[in-house]
Amino acid sequence: MKKKVFVFFPDGVGLRNFAFTDFKAIGEQMGFDIHYWNNTIFSLKDNLGFNEVKIEDHTAHKLLPIYARARKRAELNVSRDKFNDPVYPTYKFPFNYKGAKNTFKSLYVRWLVGTHSSEKGIVRLRKKIDALERSTSKYKYCKAQLEAHKPDMIFCTTQRATQSISALLAAKDLGIPTAAFVYSWDNVPKAMQVVETDHYFVWSDLMKEDVLKYYPFVKEEQVFVTGTPQFEPHYDTSLLQPRSEFFKENNLDENKKYICYSGDDETTSPLDQHYLEDLANAVRSLNAKGENLGIIYRKCPVDFTPRYNAVIEANKDIIEVLDPIWKQVGNQWNQVLPAKEDFKMLYNVCEHSEFVTNVCSSTVFDFVAHNKPCIYYNYEQPQLKKGIRDIGQNYKYVHFRSMPSQEAAVFCTNKEDLESIVENILEGKTSNVAEGLKWFEIVAGKHPTKASETIWKTIDILLKK
Repeated sequence: MKKKVFVFFPDGVGLRNFAFTDFKAIGEQMGFDIHYWNNTIFSLKDNLGFNEVKIEDHTAHKLLPIYARARKRAELNVSRDKFNDPVYPTYKFPFNYKGAKNTFKSLYVRWLVGTHSSEKGIVRLRKKIDALERSTSKYKYCKAQLEAHKPDMIFCTTQRATQSISALLAAKDLGIPTAAFVYSWDNVPKAMQVVETDHYFVWSDLMKEDVLKYYPFVKEEQVFVTGTPQFEPHYDTSLLQPRSEFFKENNLDENKKYICYSGDDETTSPLDQHYLEDLANAVRSLNAKGENLGIIYRKCPVDFTPRYNAVIEANKDIIEVLDPIWKQVGNQWNQVLPAKEDFKMLYNVCEHSEFVTNVCSSTVFDFVAHNKPCIYYNYEQPQLKKGIRDIGQNYKYVHFRSMPSQEAAVFCTNKEDLESIVENILEGKTSNVAEGLKWFEIVAGKHPTKASETIWKTIDILLKK
């Protein structure tokens, strides 16, 4: 008899990995009965024809945001003290004191953090969150769904969504095994493990070490290294378009060599538009010396600010905008969902660009998978002033300590050097590809093409125990 697995989407961030890749097809080939337990407003049945169980009750306890924020801050405080490392407070977002309501919430969070910044205190906060979520109508609703459908396992596609807590508690209380996929390479040190499950699937040995380091309640036998489906499409050569076809389709000039500028979100890089402007100036200068270069600007999918518009307009002879193919299906950042067609778009942007430039983005891995270099900007902009976040902070984060060397990316630490760095990369004198591929293996594991298969094999083993 086929084992029934619920692939659980608490929000839309997992769609790219687990709905639009071959993940479902591989699982079905291995004999699993796959149903998508869907808490998003994206219909997997209508859009993709998948078996779907929709969660229609989205009730969370009104105190959940307060306790979840307190838990995160308390965990970061414990990490700061435990590892004697000042990086952890830099992961915190500032408190909001605008208006009486926000002031009360902030003061309440501060009190909770002050009284719970210990490993025992964190356990108390987690138990309180569980108690709050067990009291909601959503918990009862999800429990009834599970009793009706009787899945053999719940595979949660992200560990970071508070929307998943009540549903996973319902599974736990019914004795249904649960597993959570750790969604991103930077999530564990940032205290973004919201859920507690029976098993945890991680990208690499590095991430396994992190989970065990930061979460003492997790045992080694609960953590499985599987890789991530995120990068599998980069090895699917059926996505490759001929250069002439891709350029024609996207209004690109076949006579030009293009550099990809990968935009960042406003929190990570608040002055990002000025780095695009710096690149445009470097390209314009090189073109005056005989080069024929252009820029492909690919924005961050969840950035809807107009901050790049003036730079793009002033440099429209150089910059072509190729927006990622994502769809806005709601008002929140996590309701901007990728379309399957974006895999092909990104594959060909990587393949037909000379290299990528950005501020600290994981697109370094997308491009080294195509043997293309990456420039990381790491200098201050003159527009930087009090209240604006310095992008240099990003490179001090824990996940950047995984770099095998500083040559894993090409760092531009001075605006005056950008033109020569671009020229050296184009001439093959400078590259981070060799070290970047080593970094990619450290972060994403040794078998980036086998992640979906490994996840299903691991589920199979667990269900046979």
